[in-house]
Amino acid sequence: MNSYDALKQKIENAPNLDFGDIISDAIELFKKVWVKGFLMVLFIVIAAAILGFIFQTIGLAVDPTILMEGVTAESLAQFYSKNALYSLPQTILISTLTIALLAGFYRMCKYEVEEQTPNDEYFYFFQKEYFSKALMLGIIYAIIAAVAQALLLIPYIYVFVPLSYFAIIFSNNPELSEMEIVKLSFALGNKKWFISFGTMIVCAILGCLGVIACFIGIILTISIAYLPVFLIYKDVVGFNTHSEIDLIGNNTENRL
Repeated sequence: MNSYDALKQKIENAPNLDFGDIISDAIELFKKVWVKGFLMVLFIVIAAAILGFIFQTIGLAVDPTILMEGVTAESLAQFYSKNALYSLPQTILISTLTIALLAGFYRMCKYEVEEQTPNDEYFYFFQKEYFSKALMLGIIYAIIAAVAQALLLIPYIYVFVPLSYFAIIFSNNPELSEMEIVKLSFALGNKKWFISFGTMIVCAILGCLGVIACFIGIILTISIAYLPVFLIYKDVVGFNTHSEIDLIGNNTENRL
């Protein structure tokens, strides 16, 4: 059985998860990785701001005058759908950077929960052998999100959960193909949709409490919203702490 089939089987046989346990575990993990999460979010915000400025400068943005004659259901739908499609190039770049940075953050979280030596390689998945795959995942992510947004709110709410699993599955299984990562993300997202959505919403609300300390406070706390996905993956699939190559090597040494 290859790794894709093994992961798919684990998802299909996923155990029941407790909503309260995931929230409490997310809070406890956040206490340990909040600095790493802060830096990860800061990198994403800076990258998004730079890309947003560039795309605004070159004129790749939807004309807001669509709404100037009055906000109606038709004008709002037209603006919303056009914005999803016109911003596609920018969304692809931001999605790629976000997936790569999140994958690095989840890798650091794994080291933390397994009590291994801390690893602070934020840009680990920007290496040549990984970034091309992150780019393809960013393209797939952006296209799915754009189509869902163009169809208005409900489809986007649905796909938001499976799309959220791209980074964690990529982080722990970079050897899989892009389509295998997408299929597993949707399999896990659909299997645990309600608990994923619910815990992410609750943690996002907790993360927004940083607004008390103004905007910088949100950047300090919002990374907790990314932790439920990590914890659900951990409880359903688990982490492979040793690769098959390492295991083969160890077995050979033991026989000798």
